[in-house]
Amino acid sequence: MARRNEAERLYLLTSYERPYWERGVFPAGMDEAGRGPLAGPVYAACVVLPASPLIPGVNDSKKLSAARREALYPLISERAIAVGVGTASEGEIDGINILNATKLAFQRAYKAMRAPCAAALVDAVKGLDIGAEQVPLIHGDAVSYLIAAASIVAKVERDRHMLALDALYPQYGFKEHKGYGTKKHIEALKEYGPCPAHRKTFIGHFCGECHE
Repeated sequence: MARRNEAERLYLLTSYERPYWERGVFPAGMDEAGRGPLAGPVYAACVVLPASPLIPGVNDSKKLSAARREALYPLISERAIAVGVGTASEGEIDGINILNATKLAFQRAYKAMRAPCAAALVDAVKGLDIGAEQVPLIHGDAVSYLIAAASIVAKVERDRHMLALDALYPQYGFKEHKGYGTKKHIEALKEYGPCPAHRKTFIGHFCGECHE
């Protein structure tokens, strides 16, 4: 029963992909991680997967535990036709705003695939400068298999980066909150001030010296 339920779930999750696959077209799924945190880059991933076999467990990364995401990440990487990851730095986020920085990360992820791609299913964002038909989907990581796979890749890559930042700046607790504005993080900001990983345009309410 569990296997059948999972097969049914994956069938529903590939409703946007199947019309492409049936025409012999392999679209990409594109998603980001880290638009909302106070620190760290924004990450984006672009993933092209075959129509079969589908990978059991692929889902919106927010619905998966960190351990489950880490387990799925190598399966996605191994089975993918192409994978690309792109980032936009904290400085770029401050300089061009988070929406434009997110678009930049998406565009870099698409370019990093180093493979031709005729269509891309994108989580919500419109108007990317990429050489593919774009289909923006609201809550795309919850309704599209390929976007869900991209959400896992982007989230795992960003979380690993935040763990590396935690080793450099342990006083902020990046390992625990991954840069999001938790109570502990805000208290650390007030006590220690910002570090180079903080987004100055995001933390002005918490840190009076951030724009000096």
